[in-house]
Amino acid sequence: MKKEYFTLEKIEGSLIEVTNLHQVSYGEVVKIKSKTTDETQVGEVVKIDDNKALVQVYGTNMGVSGNNTGLEFTGVPFEVPLSKEILGRVFNGIAKPIDRGGDIYSGKFYNVSGRPINPVAREYPRNFIQTGISSIDGLMTLIRGQKLPIFSGSGLDHNQLAAQIVRQAKISGDKNENFAIVFAAIGVKHDEADFFREAFKNAGVNERVVMYINYADDPIMERLITPKCALTAAEYLAYEENTHVLVIMTDITSYAEALREVSSGREEVPSRKGYPGHLYSDLAALYERAGMIKGIDGSVTLIPILTMPSDDITHPIADLTGYITEGQIVLSRDLQGSDIYPPINILPSLSRLMKDGIGEGYTREDHADLSAQLFSSYSRVQDVRALAQIIGQDDLSDGDKKVLEFGTAFEKEFLSQKQDENRSIGETLDLGWKLLRILPREYLDRISPKYVEKYLGDENGN
Repeated sequence: MKKEYFTLEKIEGSLIEVTNLHQVSYGEVVKIKSKTTDETQVGEVVKIDDNKALVQVYGTNMGVSGNNTGLEFTGVPFEVPLSKEILGRVFNGIAKPIDRGGDIYSGKFYNVSGRPINPVAREYPRNFIQTGISSIDGLMTLIRGQKLPIFSGSGLDHNQLAAQIVRQAKISGDKNENFAIVFAAIGVKHDEADFFREAFKNAGVNERVVMYINYADDPIMERLITPKCALTAAEYLAYEENTHVLVIMTDITSYAEALREVSSGREEVPSRKGYPGHLYSDLAALYERAGMIKGIDGSVTLIPILTMPSDDITHPIADLTGYITEGQIVLSRDLQGSDIYPPINILPSLSRLMKDGIGEGYTREDHADLSAQLFSSYSRVQDVRALAQIIGQDDLSDGDKKVLEFGTAFEKEFLSQKQDENRSIGETLDLGWKLLRILPREYLDRISPKYVEKYLGDENGN
């Protein structure tokens, strides 16, 4: 039942306090109607205290006063209409079309807060998603149904990396008939949003991409709803249309900053670095919507991107994200300074579900051993480089000089690739074996001898 109130107790920022309410629900949508401008805005009940309610407005409160404004409580949560027609469309942060394609007409409306998945109903993630990027596919493989964040920093190439993943990603062995991308841009500049739109258009993948864009100059409150709208669309495509969906969200830091601002407006007690104490549960409520459900062919795989303030991986946003998700991809400012793209630092990066989605029947029998050896060898490169700075490169042993040669080749050939270069998993693994030929055979201590013999041959390369 809809109720309308015209007595506002207090207006502070984007928050409106209303008193003397009857049967109002938490999360209920509120329409804010101005008598002077005939404009209608949308808000949500974020706190209830006896007969008082706090309404958070998704927009600006300029011109709103207790005398010229009415609040209509709709009795329903924040919902969006969804159908397969959303593919190829662009929406703003609260799911309103901004591509001149018209509204989405559907008899089905979905609560953006999502539908919690019963842990017993979850299916263990299997099968990898090929991104065409060697460092990811070979060393921190993305598994269908996984949550794998990208930890970046201001000015690093995470936008280019995200666009390349969208252009190239596909399910192993799938011809993309049932594969879709949901892309959520949170608090981005207009030129960044234009970059993504043009990149997808030029790559010809628009028809399988749904975009939700919250610009930096949009009301900050919309940033809280943008990722929820995107994940709701992903759940619909996955669980009702049996589509494999990859969700990419950038930048989670903007979402967390919006949470901190709203928390401050509610006068909540701050926690680490001023962020609310419920930051962990808010992030978990987003991340845990990814996964697979038994008996349903579709899946939701999530790649959230966050820029670490001051490149600090112990910052609360990155720290809490690491607790919730199944690994991380860490970008390096040093590698980008060496003109290596994508600048992925593989040593602190990992995919915890990788072991269950690679190998025979998924990628190739040698994948696990090869990955372990490349990690080990590149770690050894860092030790030898540190030693060379102390004693000089000329005084290194012949074996250590080979290690340095491997390190340089590994960064220039394996880690580095063009932004339009799409490598298959076979090409990535073959390139890894090619680089291992640089090292002395006795240094290959993480690979089964049968694979060494099969892919490298004897000592003479035969």
